[in-house]
Amino acid sequence: MATKIYTDRQDEQVIETVLKKGLKTSLPKWSVLRLALGRSLRIETEPDESLDHRESGGKEYDLEQLTGDGKTGDDNITPLLRAMLSVRHGEDLFADNDAFVRWLQRHVRRGLREFRSAWMESHDFHDYLLHELLGDVAGTVPQTPTDDSEKLLRALAEIGIPAEVVSLQNGPRLSRYHVRLRDVNDHGLLTRGLDKLAFALGLGDQGVFVSSTLEPRIAAVDVPRPASHWHPVQPAALYTWLAQAPAEWRLPAYLGEDVGGDGVGFDLASAPHLLIGGTTGSGKSVCLHALLLSLLERHSPERLQLLLIDPKRVELAPYAKLPHVIGQQVLCDAPDALSSLQQLVDVMNQREATLASLGARDIDDPRAASQGWARIVVIVEELADLILQSGAIEEPLVRLAQKARASGIHLVLATQRPDAQTFSGLLRSNIPSRIALTVQKATESRIILDDVGAEQLLGKGDMLVKLIGQPLIRVHGVLIGHDDIAQGVARAKRTN
Repeated sequence: MATKIYTDRQDEQVIETVLKKGLKTSLPKWSVLRLALGRSLRIETEPDESLDHRESGGKEYDLEQLTGDGKTGDDNITPLLRAMLSVRHGEDLFADNDAFVRWLQRHVRRGLREFRSAWMESHDFHDYLLHELLGDVAGTVPQTPTDDSEKLLRALAEIGIPAEVVSLQNGPRLSRYHVRLRDVNDHGLLTRGLDKLAFALGLGDQGVFVSSTLEPRIAAVDVPRPASHWHPVQPAALYTWLAQAPAEWRLPAYLGEDVGGDGVGFDLASAPHLLIGGTTGSGKSVCLHALLLSLLERHSPERLQLLLIDPKRVELAPYAKLPHVIGQQVLCDAPDALSSLQQLVDVMNQREATLASLGARDIDDPRAASQGWARIVVIVEELADLILQSGAIEEPLVRLAQKARASGIHLVLATQRPDAQTFSGLLRSNIPSRIALTVQKATESRIILDDVGAEQLLGKGDMLVKLIGQPLIRVHGVLIGHDDIAQGVARAKRTN
């Protein structure tokens, strides 16, 4: 009969960090496990079976420590947990102790994983717990957005722009006010006065964005709402959008919803390469997961191959064993990444030669159909770290960016340090599609988008998207959690 739960090396590191830097106390380790259990129980989806595996470097904990099993009185919460988990998972966990311990381990380890990914050491751990464990009690339930038209008109008047609001549209995080201006020339005055407008509205560092409409005198003014009035884009929206994506799109990828709440995605094959930049906590990695889950949902390994490079060794690890992944491993070291990219350049050259012999323009040409080539997508989770390890990495990336589209090879390059050293002019000039999440400085926004604005985004998946041949749009990213990733990976394994 199972009486212990197990952690791995990363779990133990999280426990130590929470005790020393979060709680700053000498409490026993099992107290962190209880907090992790509470965090996991706040997540609606079920923890995945990958958390059952016992790995080296971890520890084992008796139920007596974690739940007070065998003790008397209030020290023993085992019956309460059995009841809660029985209802939660539809099993009689009073009769099946092994299943009870299995679910307990999954929840504890998922909670520790959430601590590792969602809590930053620079932030107060007690505040984090208040939000994550008592969010509803603390009043963080999303509220209905309010109509602040009068407040906006007063702020506009303060900067010398008399106007009237003709319509209001509430999206996931912003309210878009369509404002009729006194004169068409007031557009320039409005654009130049956005910082003053944000100050008058009391928005702090958050910016007000403005865009033109089909009516010359009407401007669309996007005003951010308080976080309590946000409505997150749920993972189910990704699969709903994919089911309706245009049939002619070869690599449809979902990003989230626009200001008005409509789904936004694109065809990576037409992009044909993508730069993603954003600071820590901006939602860059979640954006990558949305792209990956989109690609995996629609394509078998025969149609899609992935080359995954992750110097941080964390974010892309869940995908490592998929048959879509070249070598069924995530590359973490610069020499391995360089070798694989150089091999990919050779693949590109071979495909180009074959296309030329067939008289075909690209991989989609009917004359190339007999080759049965899979599209290849290269995803680099942290380009800056990779280039710091080896500047030679840039050469094959540039060559692929310049020529690989016709061969069905596409790049997705992401970094939290968007600077000229990471995104050189030669690399940027060959990758026209860009996504900027929140950055620290306007100069970083310019490096990604060739324009400012990303420094005023709201974080947590708020992004400016500039796709080839399309105007800049603002998108609120889909909320992808660890369980959503695990379920997407499991589905890809089952269907392929």
